[in-house]
Amino acid sequence: MFFSRIFVFKRIILILLSCFLLFSCGRIDKVVSPVAVDSAPKKKIDVETIPNAIPKKEPKSRYGNPKSYVVFGKRYYVMDSGKGYIEKGIASWYGTKFHGRRTSSGETYDMYAMTAAHKSLPLPTYVKVTNLSNDKFIVVKVNDRGPFHENRIIDLSYTAAIKLDIIQKGTGLVEVKAIDPEEPKEDNLVKDDKISTQDTSFYIQVGTFSKLESAKILKQKLGSFGDNLIKISNVIVSGNTLYRVRIGPFTDTKLSDSIVSKLSDFGIFEHRIVTN
Repeated sequence: MFFSRIFVFKRIILILLSCFLLFSCGRIDKVVSPVAVDSAPKKKIDVETIPNAIPKKEPKSRYGNPKSYVVFGKRYYVMDSGKGYIEKGIASWYGTKFHGRRTSSGETYDMYAMTAAHKSLPLPTYVKVTNLSNDKFIVVKVNDRGPFHENRIIDLSYTAAIKLDIIQKGTGLVEVKAIDPEEPKEDNLVKDDKISTQDTSFYIQVGTFSKLESAKILKQKLGSFGDNLIKISNVIVSGNTLYRVRIGPFTDTKLSDSIVSKLSDFGIFEHRIVTN
């Protein structure tokens, strides 16, 4: 009887630990179904009546903020703070497939709310997302993990995607900028003059080197993509010249996705999307 109770107690501990890991490591339904078909709702909504998320100071979520987690064999590291975070890349969106399900933070996903998923920002974080092709911007609350597609930086709710006008194409080139809730609201919502929407082409940056010869070796290694697509550019950082190897430019997300999916064949497991 004594050993039976110990066995039951151990099983309870294991179940509780498993539940904790599921909530800590991400949106489990999306993780196990990477090719699940998602869609927009049948009913139309007036997004003009749905306001931006209002940034406010909140404690970190109890769930969804482990130091790191692994999805599809890749380890992701959660940032201690979103302060100063700004990045350009490709946004996607998610809708009916996950509507009503639990997010990584423990909140229920509402595709009509102004929310988003991000791989490494703390939950919650408020971000300003600007569509670089049309100058539209929104403010959303990051309360979920994802997207775990190799070539995406943020997954927007259905409503947020409509507001940015990326529903029809399915993706869009955006800038994501973390908002400090303690800054005046006007400072967070003004148009950022440094963002240029004149040219929405982008590159896949696959390496940065201090020696030009090293950059040339990588360029030659990637020659099968087409010599005209592989470029070396230089930049001066703290008085030192760095050489960046880039693939592009692209305006077609599908083409860039195809190339990104093949980078691991060349021993390249990290890349970033850049616009200049």
